[in-house]
Amino acid sequence: MRMINNTPARILVTPRSLTETGLDNVPELDLLRASGYQLIAALAGVERITARVLEAAKELQVISRNGSGTDAIDLEAAERAGVRVERAEGANAQGVAELALALALSALRHVPWSAAALRAGGWRRWQGRELQDCIVGVVGLGAIGRRVADLFDSLGSRIVAYDPFASAEQVAPIRLVDLYELLASSDIITLHAPPPADGRPLLDAARTAVIARGAVLVNTARSALVDHDAVLAALEDGTLSAYAVDAFDSEPPELTPLLQHERVLATPHIGGYTTRSVRRATALAVDNLLAVLGRAP
Repeated sequence: MRMINNTPARILVTPRSLTETGLDNVPELDLLRASGYQLIAALAGVERITARVLEAAKELQVISRNGSGTDAIDLEAAERAGVRVERAEGANAQGVAELALALALSALRHVPWSAAALRAGGWRRWQGRELQDCIVGVVGLGAIGRRVADLFDSLGSRIVAYDPFASAEQVAPIRLVDLYELLASSDIITLHAPPPADGRPLLDAARTAVIARGAVLVNTARSALVDHDAVLAALEDGTLSAYAVDAFDSEPPELTPLLQHERVLATPHIGGYTTRSVRRATALAVDNLLAVLGRAP
């Protein structure tokens, strides 16, 4: 959501989860109307809010995300422009965590390709694995990563985690390991971290090469976390048995050789797209807006 201080004061609402249903059908936005703001719907996806955009938006005061990520926003340019950036941190954590679990289970039990074979008139069965036999490596122990770890733990998996910003005391009883140990020992690797600050993929070719053979990689966080060519090579040589992804640089994404690979399970950015997650995120984004702006004059 973006605020433009005009007469009457206006708030531009861009998330597709809100604009597709019509703003009048989103009760969490009523508080903004009651506070005197005019709401304007505009369709947007994962487009970047660049320095050029921020410089052109002379009346912009605050960007209130209905999610936790801010990597599409030039934060330095926003600070220079005096634009506050607020996040709905943790609002979609449960929805994303449940999708990560669902994608991992689907890959472990070969659900997508089994169903496709049956629809095509075939009868082919792949022997699956149970979670009690799996080590799950969680990369990033923020709000989502912790819930993912709890879900897999409750189903009998052993959990290891990599998070350079966490201490063993903070995340106990989860065992912290370095990234190479996690990659080499995990049957399921699930990503819940922001992209590295240097802009390079967290899973580059060298790190992908140490992944335990037959592992499942799940990415519900950011497309930029992985080197796509390296992941494709890992699928083709059997290092990875499957890649499940719900995060893309553009929406809809270009159908690359990776996304078209038979062992890729791709979903259209639905991690936080649940009724409860959308309502939580919208309510928090509205609260953050009003905390900055107050009531319209």
